[in-house]
Amino acid sequence: MTREAGGSAGDPRAVAAHAVEVRDFTKRFGQVTAVDGVSVDIAQGELFGFIGPDGAGKTTLFRTMVTLLVPDAGSVKVLGRDVVDDLWELRARVGYMPGRFSLYPDLSAMENLQFFASVFGTSVEAGMSIIEPIWRQLAPFAGRRAGALSGGMKQKLALCCALVHAPDILFLDEPTTGVDAVSRREFWDLLDRLRAGGLTIVVSTPYMDEAIRCDRVALMQKGKLLLVDTPQAIGDAYPRPLFAVRATDRLGTLGVLRRFPHAAAVWPFGEVVHYTDARAGMADASIIAELETFAGASGVDDLEVQAIDAGIEDAFMWHMMAQEGV
Repeated sequence: MTREAGGSAGDPRAVAAHAVEVRDFTKRFGQVTAVDGVSVDIAQGELFGFIGPDGAGKTTLFRTMVTLLVPDAGSVKVLGRDVVDDLWELRARVGYMPGRFSLYPDLSAMENLQFFASVFGTSVEAGMSIIEPIWRQLAPFAGRRAGALSGGMKQKLALCCALVHAPDILFLDEPTTGVDAVSRREFWDLLDRLRAGGLTIVVSTPYMDEAIRCDRVALMQKGKLLLVDTPQAIGDAYPRPLFAVRATDRLGTLGVLRRFPHAAAVWPFGEVVHYTDARAGMADASIIAELETFAGASGVDDLEVQAIDAGIEDAFMWHMMAQEGV
């Protein structure tokens, strides 16, 4: 699937400078501000990720970008068209996969696909060139009720339904939530193939390990953007020395490290503890020696400390802590 990067000024499908332009966007629900003054640009052909926990404002932003909600302040443009003034034109050009499974469970997989194709005035046959790599895996279950499919197959069917009308941009709101690890990986492999064909993809996820597969990501927390950059750059910009600490009593070690006078942040990460030192520029070996001495005096005599590079999850935790003034 290859997409043209052209079009005349009068062509309604002409390519805009950015696939998405969000300017000072705010959305409230009663007294709750779900999204607060967000501004971000997404490039044509980019796989862009919004990363953050539940309640960060991701779904509100996505529902606005696909014309289902109206901004209370600011503006949102997709493919150069305003989501309020040009909603009917945009809806024909946008593919959307909401976070909750939204297909018809009593219809078969093929019947769901045919229905969504008909809504956009096309057919499954016309869209097959786009969805064929995905549909090939679903074809043996074409007659099975959608509600009886496995989680991974439901996910792929929903993606087919979002793509069957050949959209110019695809929005996926937490598409892998609740899906097993193998299906998650397969789904992201499919996204890589779609991006390679030139399709702009905007995805949200609470999973930090998925963020590294995006070209750029926006870290969101409590309706605000904390940072927008490439996953590598976000990790590289971590401002303090970071260490992975291992000990038999992980919980007890967590408490000991948090009492260390120079601790800036101490978080559990799987089987280890990530320790951030407050002293920028100090030699790693000196910090490790001090940590081992302090832990030993506190009764932890099997401490193993290793300097590490920060990942996007470390960066997210750091910026979230800074936002909350911790």
